[in-house]
Amino acid sequence: MLRFFAKYKFFGIFLFVLSAIIILIIYNVLKPQERLPVYQPNMVSNELVDSTIQEVRKYHTISDFKLYNQNGDTITQDFYDGKIYVADFFFTTCQTICPIMTDHMLKIQEKLKDDPEVLLLSHTVIPNADSVPQLKKYALEKGVNDAKWNLVTGDKKQIYDLARKSYLAVKSEGDAGPFDMIHTENFVLVDKEKRIRGFYDGTSPEAIDDLLHDIEILKKE
Repeated sequence: MLRFFAKYKFFGIFLFVLSAIIILIIYNVLKPQERLPVYQPNMVSNELVDSTIQEVRKYHTISDFKLYNQNGDTITQDFYDGKIYVADFFFTTCQTICPIMTDHMLKIQEKLKDDPEVLLLSHTVIPNADSVPQLKKYALEKGVNDAKWNLVTGDKKQIYDLARKSYLAVKSEGDAGPFDMIHTENFVLVDKEKRIRGFYDGTSPEAIDDLLHDIEILKKE
């Protein structure tokens, strides 16, 4: 009897390994693939969306833009072409949620520093005060990686239109005053086709972990 089992031992091991591989393949095939939603304006709270697009149900993408980063370079949608990126709105003198949001962007920057597929983009909501030199000063103080993360300023109306009509991320259209935009804590995840794939609380460590997880899902699409 022992001789019989010894004779077929390697065959039994082979069958065991083959069965394990087949079971793993079946599990991966049957396991639902994680996918992120594609957000449309009608899926977002009306207070964050310009009234002209609140009923839009499909084909929403981030509009083209022309802004200036902390080095005075012109930044357009071309910079993010074919990239996943995380966008937010802030201002350099903010003493409430912005420092926390910046720290969390720095965490994302560090986690993804060697990942060429993912970039960061922060828009000032008070461009008149946040000039290029001011953004540069802030970038140096915080440790912003220029190759990874653009802090941008520019035409105020363009930034407001981007916030309300593209990123769906602020609570006021603005009245042309110096501090009239009520920006949120939202980080916005944008895919390679310029579509919004997620909103995250930029002040929450747990939400940042969710964001990093979702970026990995997006990279597999």
